[in-house]
Amino acid sequence: MPAITNRYDFVLFFDVENGNPNGDPDAGNMPRIDPETGLGLVTDVCLKRKVRNYVELAKEGATGYRIYVQEKAVLNQKNQEAYTALSLKAESKKLPKKPDDARAVTAWMCENFFDIRTFGAVMSTEVNCGQVRGPVQLTFARSVEPVVPAEVSITRMAVTNEKDLEKERTMGRKFIVPYGLYRMEGFVSVPLAEKSGFADDDLDLLWEALSNMFEHDRSAARGKMGARKLFIFKHEKRMGNAPAQKLFDMVHCRRTSEGPARGFADYAVTLEGTCPEGISVEERL
Repeated sequence: MPAITNRYDFVLFFDVENGNPNGDPDAGNMPRIDPETGLGLVTDVCLKRKVRNYVELAKEGATGYRIYVQEKAVLNQKNQEAYTALSLKAESKKLPKKPDDARAVTAWMCENFFDIRTFGAVMSTEVNCGQVRGPVQLTFARSVEPVVPAEVSITRMAVTNEKDLEKERTMGRKFIVPYGLYRMEGFVSVPLAEKSGFADDDLDLLWEALSNMFEHDRSAARGKMGARKLFIFKHEKRMGNAPAQKLFDMVHCRRTSEGPARGFADYAVTLEGTCPEGISVEERL
């Protein structure tokens, strides 16, 4: 299937209620926060993980939609699949000497793994399949207002081992954000899509994943999370018709109430202004 022919930029709003959207392992799993502004952060890596998980569930390993970066995956074993399929012998940390063979190995990985042709991958490990620069890139998500994490103590009625029987119960803790609305921005490049083979079907699946990824990522730690708004800007030209930041500046989020926000109804997310020539916008959710 041919690669996409239009550039895209997009804005996703999602929220969390009484949950931890993305814990920082260097801070006791406390929600990530910009120390200078108090705004909450969710990393691009965290959001890509949710997209991968959604595609894995939705496609169930269908041909062309496998996921390369999985929990407990051995990447060298997956890289070896390309050499086996193409009847090539892998040399430690080296691509095949023939340029056509080297391109074929990388192309095979792109064709078979959705996340490689979408987000890219560094596959120059012991079994070398090259590197792919992904056409889809995401920014860190940032809350629209400062968040105030709360630490909640919890108890467990059971104990871990016999020596703790006299304790009757054990104590624990968890961090939550009472409420936070986050904004993430993303980009889809045509030239990079042409190199990785990212096609229109993949693009449709990406929009589907961004809209629904929180529905299948429920956890006691994450509370209630959900996608709220998705704005998709489509460019007529292959290289784009306007700078991404000019389009992102059209998307506004304003408060509709006073006091601490505790729900999406406390905000109004709107698209203001007219799109530059050659650009159309679609609002989802």
